[in-house]
Amino acid sequence: MAEIRIRSTNERISGEENVRAFLDKQEVLYEHWNPTKLPAHLQDKFVLTDEDKAEILSTFEPEIKDLANRRGYLTWDIIALSDATPNLDELLKKFEQVHTHTEDEVRAITAGKGIFIIKGTEDVGYFDVELEAGDVISVPEHKPHFFTLMDNRQIVAVRLFIETEGWIAHPFADASFQKA
Repeated sequence: MAEIRIRSTNERISGEENVRAFLDKQEVLYEHWNPTKLPAHLQDKFVLTDEDKAEILSTFEPEIKDLANRRGYLTWDIIALSDATPNLDELLKKFEQVHTHTEDEVRAITAGKGIFIIKGTEDVGYFDVELEAGDVISVPEHKPHFFTLMDNRQIVAVRLFIETEGWIAHPFADASFQKA
């Protein structure tokens, strides 16, 4: 279940309803899918074949199509990251820069853990959303953020897009952002 850490105060918010209420105020969509639907052989697998990816998409097809129909997403895929991913550290450096997009950035975590760092309202500032299997988040277009892995450095997620070529990051320079 997702947990939030407000960076300026180190306050933590947990529990599905509390997380959803906080993220609603920040205009961030949060939902939860049943991660136990995923077959056991895929629940802790982070190097995936095309067949594995197809099986994950098939398993969550009803949830994906429901979200796509409600929010206008046209295409989706699977991203899998782990220490086995070639050039992982270089890839993470690219991810770990505050940026925006011209469409929502959506992730439905099916295995592992990840974290979104998001710029909230003026009174909140930056906050971390720690995600695990079953958590679904949509960061709205033009909202400064970035995504990275947690200490386990393993994640599998469904990504949904409005633009068929996927999202494009637009750097967001912000002197108030602190990495810690």
